[in-house]
Amino acid sequence: MYIIGGTASKNVAEDLSKELDAPLANTISKRFPDDEFYVRILDDISGEHVIIVQTTYPDHNTVELFLIQNAAEEAGAKEISVVIPYFGYARQDTKFQKGEPISAKVLANLISLSADKVITVDPHKEHILDFFSTSAYSCSAVPELAKYLKNKDINMILAPDKGALERAKQASEIIKCDFDYMEKTRIDDSTIEIKPKKLDAKNKNVAIIDDIISTGGTMAKSIQQLKKHGAKNVFVVCTHGLFAGDAIKKLNNAGCDEIISTDTIQSDFSRVKISPCISPFFKK
Repeated sequence: MYIIGGTASKNVAEDLSKELDAPLANTISKRFPDDEFYVRILDDISGEHVIIVQTTYPDHNTVELFLIQNAAEEAGAKEISVVIPYFGYARQDTKFQKGEPISAKVLANLISLSADKVITVDPHKEHILDFFSTSAYSCSAVPELAKYLKNKDINMILAPDKGALERAKQASEIIKCDFDYMEKTRIDDSTIEIKPKKLDAKNKNVAIIDDIISTGGTMAKSIQQLKKHGAKNVFVVCTHGLFAGDAIKKLNNAGCDEIISTDTIQSDFSRVKISPCISPFFKK
C-alpha cells in the first residue's frame, strides 16, 4: 500500500501514512508557466493498492486529482482508492433551475473512471454518494470535533437550522450537554430574530456546529443574536472551513470567541485532524 498526497491535502496524507503505517509515495509535481499541472510518481507502485488524498477545491485541485489518478493507473496500480477530504461542488447536487448542470454528479462520474473506492468527509448531502459509479462512502468529522470541544466547558450545541439538528445531537451526546437548533422568527417587516428553538443561551458556553462555513454571513448573525441573549462564549465549529472573502472578519466582528475547523481545507483555524475519521476504512 502506498499513499499519494495531492498538493491540497499533503497534511491529511502524511497523517494517514502514520496511522496506516504505509509509505508516502515519492512524487514530483510542478506547475508550468501557463499554470498547467505536472506530476510524476517515482516509486514503483505496480501491483500495489494506492490511496490518493486530494481535496477537490478550488477547481485546479480537481484537475490535479484526475492527473494523479491517471498516473497511478498508468503505473500499474492494482487498486486505487480516492480520499476526498472536501468534495467541491457538492452543494450543486440537483438542478435548482432549468438549464443547470448537476455539478456534484459530473465530478463523481469523472472521479469514478479511475477509482475502485471513494471516501469523502461530511458531504453536504449523503445522496451524492449515489452519483459515483464505484464504491463510495462518507465519514463524519463530528466525533473528532466533539472531542476537541470537550475541553471548552460547552453547555449547549446548536445547529444553524433544523436540517442540521442531527449533527448537533451527535456532538452533544459525546460532550454530554444540551442541543437545539437556531430558529428564525420575523418580528416585523424589517426585523428577524434568530435564537435557539427551545433552550435559553443566557450565561451558557455555546457551540454552533455546521458542515461548511463559506461566507459566514448566517453564522455571524447567529453569533450576534446569541450574544444579545446573554450567551457567555460562542464557538463556531465546522468540518470544512472555506472562509470565503471576509468571512473571518464577519465572525470576529460578531463576537465569536473561537473559530474551529478540521484540516480538510488547511487554514489557521484547522484545530482538528480529519485522518482518524478516514483511517478505519483501510485498517484490516
